[in-house]
Amino acid sequence: MVIIPACPCPARPPEVILDEIGHPIVLAPLAGGPSTPELTAAVSDAGGFGFLATGYLSAEDTRGRLGRLRSLTDRPFGVNLFVPGEPTPPHEYESYARRLRSAARATGAPVGKPRFDDDDDWTAKLELLASEPPGVVSFTFGCPPSATVDALHEAGSDVWVTVTNADEAEEAASASADALVVQGAEAGGHRGSFVDGPGVQGHGLLASLQLVGARVDVPLVASGGIATGAAIAAVLCAGASAAQLGTAFLLCPEAGTPEVLREALPTPAPTDLTRAFTGRLARGIRNRFMAEHGEGAPTAYPEIHHLTAPLRAAARAAGDPNQVNLWAGEAHELAQAVPAAELVRQLGADARRALAAAGGRLSSEP
Repeated sequence: MVIIPACPCPARPPEVILDEIGHPIVLAPLAGGPSTPELTAAVSDAGGFGFLATGYLSAEDTRGRLGRLRSLTDRPFGVNLFVPGEPTPPHEYESYARRLRSAARATGAPVGKPRFDDDDDWTAKLELLASEPPGVVSFTFGCPPSATVDALHEAGSDVWVTVTNADEAEEAASASADALVVQGAEAGGHRGSFVDGPGVQGHGLLASLQLVGARVDVPLVASGGIATGAAIAAVLCAGASAAQLGTAFLLCPEAGTPEVLREALPTPAPTDLTRAFTGRLARGIRNRFMAEHGEGAPTAYPEIHHLTAPLRAAARAAGDPNQVNLWAGEAHELAQAVPAAELVRQLGADARRALAAAGGRLSSEP
């Protein structure tokens, strides 16, 4: 069990962050490049709630980004961590690794070594966040132990946990999570499932909100395929306290989105779920790599992530959309290339109009 030092800051009461934001719009963490302090600050300053991703970053890199973020805004923001998993036995991914190496040799593409030799600097990041608490610490890929949640509460942070079904929601609620990010199957990027494997695709967002809401009495943040004010209004009507958007912000100038993904987003290209790039189920825009290697890709994260990382980095540098993960949600073609603050204000206004219009349809009894 991880022990983290407590800060003398008073604990924040549950729901205070969701009550404080002017627009019920949460910026998804967007780990792997798109997340920047500038994007997080812009969303929070505009009255939404910005998250800073720390997945794949060291604790020292995280400290630097937090310092930069705090220099840009005095508004509340959140920090997201990946919950570490367990290593996968090599025999479960060796044949896939051989197949990928063979294909890479034929094209001259670089590949890495599959390994499980880091925990994403989990303990050091927790210690950092306990000593310099943000408004919210959120978790993806699992539920942290109750002792960790308690320590973060004592430090002064709310704790949110990403869930993909009602069973995960009950576990997170039992661990005293302040809010649950309910991730529908439409969402771009990795599924936040506590355990990856067969059958984790899950329900669409509206079904998930209803199923989770029937099981737990915890504030819900809806995530997955939300790109318009009307969609924000829809999830608020379905019981969410706020909507979390990720893909919708990828074209904002403040985002660190690679050019190859920026070019792919405003198209009607279909998306699919795959483990081919990282060994963990994730949604992205379909491309040749997914078609050639998706079938039979093992459940082995982060081993496959390390295997394909050099190949993906080379493809991004070369602008090759067929050899890189193009993480995006199902509504990706609706993303807008506008400043993040403008997008937050526009989405908030559109959501209010949509709610008013919907209320008008129910203004009288039949």
